Amino acid sequence: MTASLPLSSTLSTLPFPANTQRILALTFPHLPTDRIARKRWGLSWRLAGRLEAPPLACAGKLNNAMRLTALNERAETIGLKLAQGVAEAKAICPALDVVEEDPGADRKLLEAIADWCDRYTPLVAIDGKDGLFLDITGCAHLFGGEEALLEDILIRISRLGLDVRGAISSAPGLSWAVARFDDSRVVPPAAMEEALAPLPVAALRLGDETAAALQKLGLKEVGDLLAAPRAPLTRRFGAQLLLRLDQAIGLNEEPISPRRPVAQLSAERRLAEPVQAEADILQLARQLAETLKPGLEGRGVGGRSFELLLFRVDGAVFRIAAGASQPLREPSRIANLFTERFTAIHDDLDVGYGFEIVRLNVLQHAPFDAAQDDFVGEGRQDGSLAAFVDRVAARLGPDCLRGFELQESHIPERAVRPIPAMGLLASRRRMGKEDAGFGFFRGERPLRLFRMPEPIETVAAEVPDGPPRQFRWRRVMHRVSRAEGPERLSAEWWVEEKEEPARDYFQVEDEEGHRFWLFRKGLYGRGGTGPDWYMHGVFA
Repeated sequence: MTASLPLSSTLSTLPFPANTQRILALTFPHLPTDRIARKRWGLSWRLAGRLEAPPLACAGKLNNAMRLTALNERAETIGLKLAQGVAEAKAICPALDVVEEDPGADRKLLEAIADWCDRYTPLVAIDGKDGLFLDITGCAHLFGGEEALLEDILIRISRLGLDVRGAISSAPGLSWAVARFDDSRVVPPAAMEEALAPLPVAALRLGDETAAALQKLGLKEVGDLLAAPRAPLTRRFGAQLLLRLDQAIGLNEEPISPRRPVAQLSAERRLAEPVQAEADILQLARQLAETLKPGLEGRGVGGRSFELLLFRVDGAVFRIAAGASQPLREPSRIANLFTERFTAIHDDLDVGYGFEIVRLNVLQHAPFDAAQDDFVGEGRQDGSLAAFVDRVAARLGPDCLRGFELQESHIPERAVRPIPAMGLLASRRRMGKEDAGFGFFRGERPLRLFRMPEPIETVAAEVPDGPPRQFRWRRVMHRVSRAEGPERLSAEWWVEEKEEPARDYFQVEDEEGHRFWLFRKGLYGRGGTGPDWYMHGVFA
């Protein structure tokens, strides 16, 4: 299946009301122990009957004591509880296998699952330590409807060795509640209150103290809150309680923030047979680029930042990013960017059993000037430079080639800043070639400018403001034969934290023909000590 419509436009053209959203919530109640089981017995450990394995728990320091932080299903069935002391748990079950918790590894696994879920929708958000939100508005019809989509995602994730539950509704809060406190199912928009009412008050994502206080008052289910007067609840428990209640029944909108930026344009290919060869993957990338070209032309733009997503059959997802110094539409040039990237990451790309989905995203675009080349060939030269920069940056990284951009400062070390060559070419294109790379300088500047001026050890100079006659720099004495200057540069009082003396710059040439650019900081006869001298650059 191939799709080339912009994602934002796709949602707006489907037969759904503009204000209708459908949110899929996923929860992984045994994520830490499932991670350990997958590592020990493989992804198919659940299908291989490993549920009868010894009880497993994760433990971490809580309130200055080692306590249980996660349990597998077997440990729960024998009566162990979260936050229980490890010693007490071992006394109850001597065969309990206790592993130190690793929140970083759990988070990494959850992010990998979120990447895997991109095959259903690009709008994926992480919810806490063990959950995900997927905005599937307008996407369910691609998978046979919401029921089929939910069944498909639950079965696929279970095959990856993870315990998962899910629910679909029109509100993130309701989907969260049903996924954690009810069976996995789809809640129609007209049955939101009906689905929420029998759930415990903890399903409203309240704090433990608030939930316990509500239960003491006999308000054990959400239906009890729906039937109770709102004013007394607000006075007793604050506005947060009613906010969560309104969010769960859809009266108050609750946006979810996708973990990754949504692509401006996207095209994908779902393959009947997985591909493994690099040449086949690049050919698919070229075909997807051809699919995107009409969309780019229709918008009058070209792509500046691209992303190639490779979904491996075992659930792993590879994201390969490539950028361009100038907006691109030509499929061959876009494909060439990824050819260079594959050359750079060849050893890091584990194809495994192959990739079943290939997707090409345009993350950023810019106006595309479809100007005809002149007869002199200047446009072709500029294009060849941009192509060279794109190829080198794609292979060696965007920071491998650098240029210099002028800054609004007359202090030499602040007058320019190094930027990646891709950004420099882009700024040249925005400003116009006639203005690019040129600025106003006072006098001649050295070929090599030091990052920071270097102190000169000793100087003999004419007083009060004459050029140096000889100086010692880097333990070598230089006798000056010619000198030009001074060129006085005052300090930038609006930038400096303290008052700085002016600089007097001199261009000097020693008896051996070496030319230097040095300056005197301050003047003779000002203050108790003489001025300091610094070397700032060399001409040759």
